[in-house]
Amino acid sequence: MLYWLAQKLAPYYTFFNVFSYLTLRGILAVASALLLSLLIGPLMIRALSRYQIGQQVRDDGPQTHLKKAGTPTMGGALIIVAIGISTLLWADLRNRYVWIVLGVTAAFGLIGFYDDYLKLVVGNSKGLSPRWKYTLQSVAGFAAAIVLWNTAQVPAETTLFLPLIKNFMLPLPAAAFIVLTYLMIVGMSNAVNLTDGLDGLAIMPAAMVAAALGVFAWASGNAIFASYLQIPAVPGAGEVLIFCGAMAGAGLGFLWFNTYPAQVFMGDVGALALGGALGVIAVIVRQEVIVLVMGGIFVMETASVILQVASFKLRGKRLFRMAPIHHHFELKGWAEPKVIVRFWIISLLLVLVGLATLKVR
Repeated sequence: MLYWLAQKLAPYYTFFNVFSYLTLRGILAVASALLLSLLIGPLMIRALSRYQIGQQVRDDGPQTHLKKAGTPTMGGALIIVAIGISTLLWADLRNRYVWIVLGVTAAFGLIGFYDDYLKLVVGNSKGLSPRWKYTLQSVAGFAAAIVLWNTAQVPAETTLFLPLIKNFMLPLPAAAFIVLTYLMIVGMSNAVNLTDGLDGLAIMPAAMVAAALGVFAWASGNAIFASYLQIPAVPGAGEVLIFCGAMAGAGLGFLWFNTYPAQVFMGDVGALALGGALGVIAVIVRQEVIVLVMGGIFVMETASVILQVASFKLRGKRLFRMAPIHHHFELKGWAEPKVIVRFWIISLLLVLVGLATLKVR
């Protein structure tokens, strides 16, 4: 909206030409999303507390979590609102990628909201059944994949690229592209959701990965830089930088309230939405493999659950004291802040590794 207004005023006041720069608008998206989160956060926390929308804690988990019962949750709505407003303010709303990413975020956010609503308001402890949750996620994931395929304008948008192998370019047929895109979106959505078990554990890696994907989006959308860095050039992808900046800013703003000891939890409404957004952005900028590296914490958490279930069913034994793996370290005696900060450090290193591949081609 403000970008549109700046474009209208630019012919009369040259100052407004500065808003044509993606980097400036990306910075403004970070700042506005952060400010909105800080302003809206206290109001939302009070509202959630007033209506007694509080966290339910499993009694078979770490005993230190029992004191978290009743902490306001569904705070992920704050993140979505801040991202949405900031993106609408600073992005070029004629760009299809902006609407695709916003659509995926909203769709997965609604699924998570309904799940949280059933558990916290209706009182259904199981929430949305796994079958229905997965079905709704699948519908949203396939819909986004089909839209991306049908709106692709250049071959690079549907070609698989591998990092460190600059000459590897595999054009994907429709079925393969749609399945890969679906797996990325739904897989990342559930991976972030599994990671969201400790105060600030999921939001900080999500914000870091979003910021790094913003760099990839900016470079991919610029034909000159894409050619120099030998990454796929995707016309229009640069505008996704605005969303990535908004996501990073909103994430940091939410962390202000979510850091240990948390005043609010994001709930499924936030975790599913953020994961879905990361997945679809990775597909847009053609960095599906790199996002799995940068989001290695999410991959590790998901893998720990899969391995735990497989081991118990096949061998009758558990590999970890509790899955996801962050609970394993808690039960080993690590204090919650120690687990969180160490996972943040690992996530930062993985994001830097991902960014380093921009030059190692």
